[in-house]
Amino acid sequence: MSPLLRAECRVDLDAIKANVGVLAERAGSAQVMAVVKADGYGHGMVPSARAAVNGGATWLGVTTITEALALRAAGITTRTLAWLVGPGEPWGDAIAADVDLAAYAPWAIEEIVKAARELARPARVHLKVDTGLGRGGATIADWPDLVAAALEAQAEGVLEVVGVWSHFAYADAPGHPTVARQITVFDEALKVAESAGVRPEVKHLANSAATLTLPKTHYDLVRPGIAVYGISPVPDTASAATLGLRPAMTVRANVVHVKRVPRGQGVSYGHQYTTDAETNLAVVPLGYGDGVPRHATNAGPVLLGGSRRVVSGRVCLDPFELDVGDDEVVPGDDAILFGDGQAGEPLAEDWARAAGTIAYEIVTRMGGRAVRTYVGESA
Repeated sequence: MSPLLRAECRVDLDAIKANVGVLAERAGSAQVMAVVKADGYGHGMVPSARAAVNGGATWLGVTTITEALALRAAGITTRTLAWLVGPGEPWGDAIAADVDLAAYAPWAIEEIVKAARELARPARVHLKVDTGLGRGGATIADWPDLVAAALEAQAEGVLEVVGVWSHFAYADAPGHPTVARQITVFDEALKVAESAGVRPEVKHLANSAATLTLPKTHYDLVRPGIAVYGISPVPDTASAATLGLRPAMTVRANVVHVKRVPRGQGVSYGHQYTTDAETNLAVVPLGYGDGVPRHATNAGPVLLGGSRRVVSGRVCLDPFELDVGDDEVVPGDDAILFGDGQAGEPLAEDWARAAGTIAYEIVTRMGGRAVRTYVGESA
C-alpha cells in the first residue's frame, strides 16, 4: 500500500463476482438477487452491484428507493427491488425508473396506485407477508386484505403483483423450530394469494444462510446479502472458506508513529492497558471515526510485522495503539486489521468476536477517512 493512502479499505470485486457464482450454483434453478443495500454492506454499492451482476445475479436488492435510484443513475438496469418504504416515498420516481417495490399494507398499495395513475404506467409490486420475524410485512391475519387491495389495483391495470416474499428470523440456525414454522406460514400465505388470483413471477424467502443451507426455501429467487461479500452467514456452523466464499474487504493502515516506552506506561484514554515491560508502541491511524469498533479495546486482532497483535488500550476516534514488544516496527509499515486470511491476517469474523458483534456490522461500518480502493478484473 502506498504511504500516501495512510488508511485503506480495499475491495476485491473479483471475490464478489466469484461469491455470487458460488451462490448461484447453490441456488439451483432459482435466480439470485444480490443484496447491495447499505452501500453494499460497506463495500460500495455501485461497484459491488456490477461485480455481482458479472457473477450471475439477475436481480439486485436494496432497502430504499434512494438506493435503487442511485443504481439507475449509475447506468445499472438490472431488475431491482426496494423493500423498506414508508408513507410519502418518491413512488413515481421509482416506477419511472423501472424499480420493483414492496408493499406491506393497503396504505402502501394506495400510494403506489396514485403514483402509477399519474404516470400512466403500472407499478411492479412484491407483497410481503410476516411469517414470524415480527418486522415488516402483513401478518397472516391481515394478509387477505393486502392481497385484495393489490388485486383490485391490478384489475385496474395500474399495478402488477410480481412477487410474494418474506424473511427469516433464525435461518442462521437451520435447525431452529421457527425455520420450519415460517416455511409453513409462507406456503399458507402463497395458497391464500394464489386462490385469490395472484400469479407471482417470483416467490422468495431465502437469505444468505437459507441459500447455503436450506435448499427447500429457494423457491424462484434467493436473496443473499452478507455471503455476496464472502462472509459466512452461519459462522458457528461453517466458515466462509468451507462454504467456498472469499472475503472481499481488506482494511489496513500505515503505522504513523513508533516509540519506546518504559514498563508501567499507561496507554490511551483511561489507561485501559498498561505495559508490563519496556516495549515499543505503534500508533495506527484508524479509530471509531473510521468504523473500528470501540468495543474492540484490548481485543481487536491486527497483523503487523508478520505477527498477530492485539489492540493495546482504548480505541480512540482517530487511532489505536499496538504493543509490539521488542519487534522492529517503523512508520510506514502495514497494519492489517482484517482481510481474506490468505496472508495470515485476521478475518472480519475475528473482529466481530473481539467486539461482541457480528461480521455484518464490522464490514458495514468501515469507512470514514479510509480510502476505498477496488482491485480485480471487475474493477
